[in-house]
Amino acid sequence: MGKVIYKVENDISTDVIYPGRFMATVLPTETPMFAFADDKDFNKKLRTEEIEPESIIIGGDNFGCGSSREQAASCLKGYDVIVVAKGIARIFMQNAINLGLRTVVCPDIEADEGDEIEIDDTMVHNRTTGKSYSYEPISPARASIVDAGGLIAYARQKLLDQN
Repeated sequence: MGKVIYKVENDISTDVIYPGRFMATVLPTETPMFAFADDKDFNKKLRTEEIEPESIIIGGDNFGCGSSREQAASCLKGYDVIVVAKGIARIFMQNAINLGLRTVVCPDIEADEGDEIEIDDTMVHNRTTGKSYSYEPISPARASIVDAGGLIAYARQKLLDQN
């Protein structure tokens, strides 16, 4: 179970998640410090480790739209958050899978900051409101990549399994 730590509306671009002025920083160990950098309060909360792993960011439709910058997913993966959104932009979704960032497309999700969220095999449960919502599962192949920690970890394990 995770707590909603942040809520954003529709059409949140990768530039909001990871501002372009930080594009010179590409190392996954460094990108997290710039997550939502223009929201000083939330960025500080992230950087000062005031959040628990598997905390939830709630998004509207088209979360992660805009550029294909991988850092938008990388910076969130660095905090081990889960993105639950009404819709996720295609390129952001693929970057998230490749990096092992958990994402859930839940078109009817209703939640506010502070709500307790539980995700099971078929539903997202808002334990604060008592409401439950179905979500769109990702394919087993994509789930295997996320579960492995990303595409590189997945490929590495597959190669090791062959030997």
